[in-house]
Amino acid sequence: MSAWTDPIGAVYGAVYDFTVQRERLARPVARALWGSDIGLLYGDIGALGELPAGTSVLDTPCGGGLALRGLRPGQDVRYLAADLSTVMLDRTRRRAADLGLTGTKPRIAYVGADIERLPFADGEFDVVVCFNGLHCLPNPALAVRELGRCLAPGGRLIGDTIVLGESRRFDRTVAVLRRTGLFGPAGTADELGGWLADAGLAVTRLTRSGPIAYFTATAR
Repeated sequence: MSAWTDPIGAVYGAVYDFTVQRERLARPVARALWGSDIGLLYGDIGALGELPAGTSVLDTPCGGGLALRGLRPGQDVRYLAADLSTVMLDRTRRRAADLGLTGTKPRIAYVGADIERLPFADGEFDVVVCFNGLHCLPNPALAVRELGRCLAPGGRLIGDTIVLGESRRFDRTVAVLRRTGLFGPAGTADELGGWLADAGLAVTRLTRSGPIAYFTATAR
């Protein structure tokens, strides 16, 4: 994601990462800026700690390793964190160390990768998580197709993204962020549902809180 790699994006990424890693700070900030209850996000992340042994997980774009907070030390899962930004991958490594996740379980690997051209096999993962990333991408529909390609039949895609159409206020905010290069074109909740369907995924949950859509979809 180029938005995280240029100088403006680097500053934005640092501020975002600082805020989102601190739930007590992030909740009121998200409510003030976006009118959203991001407790839904932290709930989805927390559920990763219940994944059964042997589960293979792809986290992309992993950002600063936010989703790692859901894992448990000793949890027997394979977890692959992928991001185009080496800065974010370094933050993810440090986050794993801070959380005590650097032992043999979970098995965590870090890969520099473009979400629109992922270097993974078809059906390689049981779970794919994509938090707070799709609205930053130049082609979110293509990214969703790549995420769906990487899911095994019956596997789950869990994520969230900012969508258009909630209110003129939020749409104007997205337009400003798009002009700075920090956001991509985004889309409406209906368009998000279409991207998921086109990727061969059945939507099992699509919940909106403010302009943020929280979703789960299953690979057919």
